[in-house]
Amino acid sequence: MPRKTLPAADAARQLGISLDTLRRWDRQGRIRTERDSRNRRLVPASELDRLRGGPEQRELSARNRLRGRIREVRVEGLLAQIELDVTEPARVVAVITREAAEQLGLAPGQGATALVKATSVMVER
Repeated sequence: MPRKTLPAADAARQLGISLDTLRRWDRQGRIRTERDSRNRRLVPASELDRLRGGPEQRELSARNRLRGRIREVRVEGLLAQIELDVTEPARVVAVITREAAEQLGLAPGQGATALVKATSVMVER
């Protein structure tokens, strides 16, 4: 039977963020946590699902994920340019292959996540 809450360190690992980031998100109200009898942070599994965009687990190693809404999809030749309005005060533009954009079924207004790793930005849905 899966656990309904996870220790903060385990939750941070599953989200691909540092424990310090998880603590900061808790202070900012960006993630809902509970406290155990020893005042340690516990993160409900439902919060992990909410932040991941669904109950399925992501197995990618990318640590920085920016959730948002697709603003525009421009397809030209072999490439597709995807413009996301992310939840942070920023906008992310990714250039991916046309085939990848078609396989993901990307369209304006859909939810998507920009995965930022080194100098590459990937799009997942």
